[in-house]
Amino acid sequence: MGRGPRAILALGLLFLRLAQANFAPHFFDNGVGSTNGNMALFSLPEDTPVGSHVYTLNGTDPEGNPVSYHISFDPSARSVFSVDPNFGTITLVEELDREREDEIEATISISDGLNLVAEKVTILVTDANDEAPRFIQEPYVVQVPENPHSTKFAMDRHSGVLRLQPGATLDYEKARTHFVTVVAKDGGGRLRGADVVFSATATVTVNVEDVQDMAPVFVGTPYYGYVYEDTLPGSEVLTVVAMDGDQGKPNRILYSLMNGSDGAFEINETSGAIYVMQSPAQLRRDVYELHVQVTEVSSAGTPAAQAMVPVTIRIVDLNNHPPTFYGESGPQNRFELSMYEHPPQGEILRGLKITVNDSDQGANAKFNLRLVGPGGIFRVVPQTVLNEAQVTIIVENSAAIDFEKFKVLTFKLLAIEVNTPEKFSSTADVVIQLLDTNDNVPKFTSHYYVARIPENAPGGSNVVAVTAVDPDTGPWGEVKYSIYGSGADYFLIHSSSGMIYTQPWASLDAEATTRYNFYVKAEDMEGKYSLAEVFVTLLDVNDHYPQFGKRVQEKTMVLGTPVKIEATDQDAEEPNNLVDYSITHAEPANVFDIDAHTGEIRLKNSIRSLDALHNITPNGDRTWSLEVQAKDRGSPSFSTTALLRIDIVDTEMQSRSPMAAFLMQTKDNPMKAVGVLAGIMAIIVAITVLISTASFWRNKKSNKVLPVRRVLRKRPSPAPRTVRIKWLKFGRTKAADKFVLREDRPNENCNNNSLGSTPPPTAPAPPPPPSMGPAHWTVPTVSGSLAPRQPPRSPKPKAVGSPVQSALVSELRQKFEKKNVHNKAYF
Repeated sequence: MGRGPRAILALGLLFLRLAQANFAPHFFDNGVGSTNGNMALFSLPEDTPVGSHVYTLNGTDPEGNPVSYHISFDPSARSVFSVDPNFGTITLVEELDREREDEIEATISISDGLNLVAEKVTILVTDANDEAPRFIQEPYVVQVPENPHSTKFAMDRHSGVLRLQPGATLDYEKARTHFVTVVAKDGGGRLRGADVVFSATATVTVNVEDVQDMAPVFVGTPYYGYVYEDTLPGSEVLTVVAMDGDQGKPNRILYSLMNGSDGAFEINETSGAIYVMQSPAQLRRDVYELHVQVTEVSSAGTPAAQAMVPVTIRIVDLNNHPPTFYGESGPQNRFELSMYEHPPQGEILRGLKITVNDSDQGANAKFNLRLVGPGGIFRVVPQTVLNEAQVTIIVENSAAIDFEKFKVLTFKLLAIEVNTPEKFSSTADVVIQLLDTNDNVPKFTSHYYVARIPENAPGGSNVVAVTAVDPDTGPWGEVKYSIYGSGADYFLIHSSSGMIYTQPWASLDAEATTRYNFYVKAEDMEGKYSLAEVFVTLLDVNDHYPQFGKRVQEKTMVLGTPVKIEATDQDAEEPNNLVDYSITHAEPANVFDIDAHTGEIRLKNSIRSLDALHNITPNGDRTWSLEVQAKDRGSPSFSTTALLRIDIVDTEMQSRSPMAAFLMQTKDNPMKAVGVLAGIMAIIVAITVLISTASFWRNKKSNKVLPVRRVLRKRPSPAPRTVRIKWLKFGRTKAADKFVLREDRPNENCNNNSLGSTPPPTAPAPPPPPSMGPAHWTVPTVSGSLAPRQPPRSPKPKAVGSPVQSALVSELRQKFEKKNVHNKAYF
């Protein structure tokens, strides 16, 4: 009984522990090719961009608790990936390189907070075409014999073998090395989604190997040797030097004496040193001519190519003669030569026949030659002489031999012994007379010439003198001038003096062309030439008057707004084409102001209304004639006047009916207004004729003759009218006689007729011409104040026109009549 409760307690505790157990989470294994799970057999291309989402860790917890994900790497390795702990998203954070690291080992883990499960995974990095081909074992150096027949190098595109193509010969003596550039390309592939091809280049150095195909060559020829009085038997006289022409792999050479020694001389077969074998007293000749032969010995030990050279050996005595210069006729210390300037570089002065000789023997006859004088022009050959030599002077600097700089070149030819204690020397003068050639181009004193002449310069006027200098002498130094170019048509040039002048017929105008540009040519007798540019600017002359558009102008001024008059001056430049304006005459003189610069005319500031204008003008005129002067600022100054007629209206008048506005616009052109009115009348007549014709035919068809009642009204005779014309008299220097037309108030009854009954419309009869006697009526103006008078009648059904319209019609009609009767009634 005692064990029962304890067993039950133990069993309860076991069940409680089992109830509290927590199982570990685990990853899903989704196999190869899956992008989520436990990264089993996961691979990644090496060109995957950094920052890409490459995989998603995915797992679960048996209890359904939330899990977190982690990834870690060996401390010595790079941390290539990062993971989002909540979502398991793996991101590439470092660039991949399969050539450096083809596998990445990492540890991934999943945790539910209590249990952590870790797995070690290996990520394979797959290859991408991201590497260019590389040459190995560089540099490439190839040895090729010079005698293979080849002109080009060919490369096997698969094996990389460089071959020589047959066809020509390599020559070691011409080119010892060839450089061949080889390009290697891969087969192409994809990198980051694009097709790419990489290539690499390498330079192959081909060294040409020398072969035996050249004869030996002596160095330092000609050879001269000297035996002196104190020379001992067995002493070396001189050494000849030869070398194999094939310098890449030279053969051994041997020297030998062929003839001429008579047993007095021997040669070392290996060094080429020639020795005297007898004392100077035993030598039977003064000069020995020896022949030395050199023979190549091949690598097999057999003789090969040979060459021969002469050697002259003189027997010399004591040093008792200085060097001496000789001409064709004997000793000479002055040599003269005439030659043209600028001979070719390296040319020998063949006109100088100079020989230098030291009659001593051996070292006593060795001396140096040099030229003393302007340096770098000539050089003397040889510079070291043993006993005797022909002196040659060679041109070193052709440009310095210039007749224009030196007419005569003088040098001293100096010969001085080298190894003697006496240092005997001698000199000879060399005088070279230079002859001129046509070696210079005429040159202008300036690259361009600028001239300014007034536009009113007469034909044949001098413009500018150009100068070109040719330093050559005689006919070569004579310069001829000519001009050409699109701007040269108006000009001539004196062929010898270079004076440019205008054509005799030329009429220059700065307003048409302000500048001429052409070229002047300086040429010598052989056609050598140079060019300069000539710029001729025409100076504007005040030769134009200011011009108004019309000598008589009519303008309408709205009260408070200026009117503008404008004149233009055709001169090309300021101040000749600047115009100032002024009012030279006006009545009254206290009405208008004018802006001197713009030509704007406005009422004086004190006039602000038509009433104020009426108070200061006689008869309340609203039309004025002003004489306006336009004067330029040139010197001398020119001026022009114009007569300006101004009608003044106010804004109220501008806001009237369209008919009134039309009549206002056409009051300066009465023909236009009369034409419009005549057209309207013609239309009315045509309509009336059509109506009458229709009524006639209707009555005729009905055979009814109806009585016609016709009411005739007697046309009222026109009221007496007067015209007052006041002439403005100006000075004799002004334009034609000018006047001001003064107009009184119009008759209030003028054109104020109304129609009672409706008679058939008829064309208006022209008014009688105005009498040239005393005038009894005035002409109304557009801006006149018209007050209609109401007749004492009953209201009419329809008025023909407003009083203003009637007044305007009357005014236009009167103007038309006056213009036809006498033109002098207007300006």
